[in-house]
Amino acid sequence: MTTRSRDLAFADVEAAAARVDGVAWPTPLVHSPWLSSVTGADVWLKLEIVQRTGSYKIRGAANAAASLRQSRPDAAAVVTASAGNHGLALATAAARFGLRARVHLPAHAPAAKRDALARIGAELVEHPTYERAEAGAMDDASRSGAVYVSPYDHPDVMAGAGTVALEMLKSRPDLDALVIPLGGGGLLSGTSIVARELGAGIRVYGAEAEASAAFTAALAAGRPVTVEVLPTLADGLAGNMDPATRTFSIVREHVHQVVTVSEAAIASAMRELAYRERLITEGAGAIAVAALLDRRLDVSGRRVGVVLSGRNVDRDVLERVLRT
Repeated sequence: MTTRSRDLAFADVEAAAARVDGVAWPTPLVHSPWLSSVTGADVWLKLEIVQRTGSYKIRGAANAAASLRQSRPDAAAVVTASAGNHGLALATAAARFGLRARVHLPAHAPAAKRDALARIGAELVEHPTYERAEAGAMDDASRSGAVYVSPYDHPDVMAGAGTVALEMLKSRPDLDALVIPLGGGGLLSGTSIVARELGAGIRVYGAEAEASAAFTAALAAGRPVTVEVLPTLADGLAGNMDPATRTFSIVREHVHQVVTVSEAAIASAMRELAYRERLITEGAGAIAVAALLDRRLDVSGRRVGVVLSGRNVDRDVLERVLRT
């Protein structure tokens, strides 16, 4: 069973915050004197790297699983496609709410995420690419009767992701810019809905990998299009989006700017965060910082919230980045 996204409202994010309380953890929002000096802005880092399962994804997954258990108490299983973090989060949330989880993975899914999924007992199905994994998961749901939970185009997933921005703006109502990692657009969509509600004039920016610039191409074309996806350190953001995803229209309407970031910039951001802030991030988790360091955004004079979205990086990748 596949659930297509309905319109997303701020009330959905507020409901998600109540629903995931005790499952997802509140995370620190910390000042970065280093990034503030580099950018000429007042920069605050949202540390979703210390979130349960190692990324913000538990917020949307827990909201979806809890909502499903309330609306369909007879539901037995969920299925999804994921490069790792969403699958890990959904499997964790599913176990908490008495659901089985099956995760369709692309071959490039990092071993750290794959191993974590295996440890918690999720059933894994591998595909050559993310696009094939997503199609396979949707087909699986249609055949098996399991409920498909998209990692980005699902109302509860987007609303749960939006609780990141809700926490940020409740902690620092004076933030006037937010820089958000961008893959399928679930986190950016939820963030933009919260920013529109809580702060007039807040600029919301999305940062995506140059190697998988699906949103940049979609915004230029006026609709989702297929792009070539190259290997990237930001593996959690890589892949084309569902052509019918609701996230595209939300991003187009509410996001100030989307920028692309090079692999060299992502590696530099991971390295600098480790050495200067003693923070370990995966490529996707560091991409918003990369956009700032690479001068892709003009945030001078602003008070900026930056989401570090995840830490689940393979050891060999991290060692290679730190040695560069």
